Amino acid sequence: MVKFSKELEAQLIPEWKDAFVNYWQLKKHVKKIKLSRKPKHLSNTPTSYDFGRSIFDPVRALARKLAGDTAHVEAREIIQVKSRVPTGDGEEEDKVYETELDQLFSEEHEVKVFFEMLDEELNKVNHFYKSKETEFLERGEILNKQLQILLDLKRLVADRRRKNFGGQTGGGSGLLSRSGSSLGRNSDSSERDSEYCGSPTDSGTDEVVAALEKNGINFVNSAVRGKNKKGKPKMAMRIDIPAMTPTKTIAAVTSMLWEDIVNNPKKTAGGGEYINRKKIQCAEKMIRGAFVELYKGLGLLKTYSSLNMVAFTKILKKFDKVTNQQASASYLKVVKRSHFISSDKVVRNMDEVESLFTQHFANSDRKKAMKFLRPQQQKDSHMVTFFVGLFTGTFVTLFSVYAILAHLSGMYTAGTEATYIDTVYPIFSMFALVSLHLFMYGCNLLMWKKTRINYNFIFEFLPSTALKYRDAFLICTSLMTAVVGAMVVHLILLSAGFSPHQVDIIPGILLLSCVLLLICPLNIFYRPTRFCFIRVIRNIVCSPFYKVLMVDFFMADQLTSQIPLLRHMESAACYFLAGSFKTHRYETCKSGKMYRELAYVISFAPYYWRAMQCARRWFDESNVDHLANLGKYVSAMVAAGARLTYARQPTQAWMLVVLVTSVVATLYQLYWDFVKDWGLLNANSKNPWLRDDLLLKKRSIYYASIGLNCVLRVAWVEAVMKYKPGVLESRLIAFMLASLEVIRRGHWNYYRLENEHLNNVGKFRAVKTVPLPFSGMDSDG
Repeated sequence: MVKFSKELEAQLIPEWKDAFVNYWQLKKHVKKIKLSRKPKHLSNTPTSYDFGRSIFDPVRALARKLAGDTAHVEAREIIQVKSRVPTGDGEEEDKVYETELDQLFSEEHEVKVFFEMLDEELNKVNHFYKSKETEFLERGEILNKQLQILLDLKRLVADRRRKNFGGQTGGGSGLLSRSGSSLGRNSDSSERDSEYCGSPTDSGTDEVVAALEKNGINFVNSAVRGKNKKGKPKMAMRIDIPAMTPTKTIAAVTSMLWEDIVNNPKKTAGGGEYINRKKIQCAEKMIRGAFVELYKGLGLLKTYSSLNMVAFTKILKKFDKVTNQQASASYLKVVKRSHFISSDKVVRNMDEVESLFTQHFANSDRKKAMKFLRPQQQKDSHMVTFFVGLFTGTFVTLFSVYAILAHLSGMYTAGTEATYIDTVYPIFSMFALVSLHLFMYGCNLLMWKKTRINYNFIFEFLPSTALKYRDAFLICTSLMTAVVGAMVVHLILLSAGFSPHQVDIIPGILLLSCVLLLICPLNIFYRPTRFCFIRVIRNIVCSPFYKVLMVDFFMADQLTSQIPLLRHMESAACYFLAGSFKTHRYETCKSGKMYRELAYVISFAPYYWRAMQCARRWFDESNVDHLANLGKYVSAMVAAGARLTYARQPTQAWMLVVLVTSVVATLYQLYWDFVKDWGLLNANSKNPWLRDDLLLKKRSIYYASIGLNCVLRVAWVEAVMKYKPGVLESRLIAFMLASLEVIRRGHWNYYRLENEHLNNVGKFRAVKTVPLPFSGMDSDG
C-alpha cells in the first residue's frame, strides 16, 4: 500500500505545492509528540510480575471498557476551534481559525505547537483557495461577456450578409445563428470571407449594436467620426487578434505605421472598418482556448480542495493514534465548514463551462466537448520499453560488427581513409549527432518527470500527444540502429568489390527515407510530434514574423548547438546535388567558392534566428532584457565568423581577433547561462551563490554543473591551437567537440526549465493566460 505522503507528492499541482498543506512537516511534529510520550510510558520498576489469570479479570475488562467510553465522550471537548475576523468583515471566507486546548495533555507544549501549525495550514489553504476561486470566477465573468460579444457580432454579420445577398445565404446564416457552430469550418468562398460590417440600417441590427455597446464595445472611431445619411455614427470596430503569423504581423505593423489611413472610414468599403469572418473565427478560437484553460483551472482547484481535505483527515488520525485522544472529530467539523470545502462555486462554474462549451463550441455534442475540456493522457506502453531494449541491443551488436569489419578491411588506413571518410562521414555523423541530442532530450524528460517539472505546461504540449522519455529513447535507438545497419551494409558492399559510386548511394537512401518519414502525413511513428517539430522549425526560420513561444526559442537554442550538424547537411547536399557520389570529385564540396561562402551563412543562421526572436519578444513585451539577450547572439555570430576566417587565413592578426571575440562572447554567454537562464549566482541566497529554491537535493550538483558548463563553453580553444592532425584524427576531434556541445546543451536544458518552473511556482501559475479578442475596448457611451 502506497503511503499517503508519496501519493500526495505524486498528485499535487507542482505550481501550487507551497499552497498545499505541509503534510510532511505536520507528520514530523506528530512523530515528535510520539517520541516525547515514550519515556512516560516506561515502567519505573525494573521487573514486572505475572501472577496468572484471576477471577476478577472480566470485571476489570468491563471497567476498562466503561472508562474508555467515558473518555471518548469527554474527548470530544478536548479542543475548541474558534474563528475571528481580523479585517472586521463578517464574511465566512475571511475567518481565521485558532485552536485552544480545553484538556491538559501530558505533552501540552508539543500538542499546542501542533495545533498552531494546523491552524496556520488551514488558514493558508482557505486564503489561497479563496484567492484562486475569485480569480477564476472573474475570468468566467469576462469570458461570458466575451462570448456574448462574439455571438452578437455573428448575428450582426449574418444580418448584413442576409441583406447583401437577399436572404440567400445558404447555410451560412444558419451557422451563425446557432451561436458558434461555425467553429473549425472554412468559408464557402473568398467573397464571404471579406464581407464588411457597414452602417446599421435595420432595427434588428440596431438592437445588436446596442447590445454590443452595452458590453463595452466602441463602434465610433474617435479619430475620424463620421455619420451616415440617417445621422447615425459609422462603425469602425476592430477585433484585437494577436500577431501570431507573418500575415497578421505584417498587418499589425502596417496598421501601426499607417493607422490614420487604415482607420479612415472613407477609405473602407461601406463607410466603416471591415470585420470579416476570418477575424471572427480567430476571435472564436481564442475564446474557445480561454474556456478550455478556465475549465482546467477550475479542475485543478477542485483537486486542490479534495487533496487538502484528505491531508487534514490523515494527519488528524495520526495525531489521535499517537495521543490516544479523539481530537480529529471536532477539528474535522471545522475543516468541513471552512470555505475551501463548503464552497460549491467551483463545481457550479465547471458545470456552466461544460454547458456553454458544449452548446457554442461543439454543436451540442457533449462527447466532442469533453475531448477539448478533458483531454486523455497517453498511457505508458510496455511495448515501448521492450523495443527500446531490443534496438539498444541491436545497435551495440551492429556497431561491434562494424568496428571489426572496418579493422579487417583496412578502411581507416592511410591509403583509403580520405575517400571513405569524406563520403560517409558527413551523413553518418549527422545522424549520430541527432541521435545524441534525442538521447539527451530523453534524459531531460526523465529528470523533469522525477523532479516534478511540468514541462508539458511550460512548452504548451498536449498531454495526449506529448513525448515521454521512453518515446524519446525509442526514436533515438531505432534511428541509430538504422544508421549503423546502413554503415555495415555499405562497408560489406565496398569490401565485396562493388564500385564506390554504386555503394555510396546508401547514405543518400537513408537520408531520403528519414526526410520522407518526417513529412509523412500518415498517423504513424509519432505524427503529432513530427508535425509539431516541423511547425516549430518553420516558426524559427521565419523569425521574427511569428510570435515567439517558449518552445520556439527553446528549440532555436538547440540549433545554436547543432551548427556542425548543419554544416554536415551542407556537405551532404553538395555531394548529392553536384553529383559527387557519381564522379567522386570531392574537391567540389571542399574548396568551391560558393561552398565556402555558405559556411558563413550556415554558421550565422541559428544565432541570427535566435537574435530575431529576441527582437520580436522585445517588440511584443517591451522588456529591455530581450535586447541584451540579442546582443549575446550577435557577439556569438562575430566570434563564429572570426574563427571561420582564421581557419582559412591562420595569421597572427586573425588569431588575436579570434581570442578577443571568443572571450567576450564566452563571458557574455556564461553570465547569461548562470544568472538569467539558470537563476543562479545569487550572492544573497540561503544556498551560497545559487538560488533559494532548488529541486535537486544536493547543492554540490549545482556547483559541479557550473564548472562543467564553464569547461564545455571554452571548447573553441581547439580552433586556435596549431595542432595539425590527419584526416581521420581531425574528423574524430570535430565529432567529439560537436558531441560535447550537444551534451552541454542537454545539461543546460534541465536547469533552464527548472528555473522556468520555479518562476511559475513563485507566481502560482498553473494555467495559461489566453489573450482575449475584445479586451481593452471601452464604451463610447
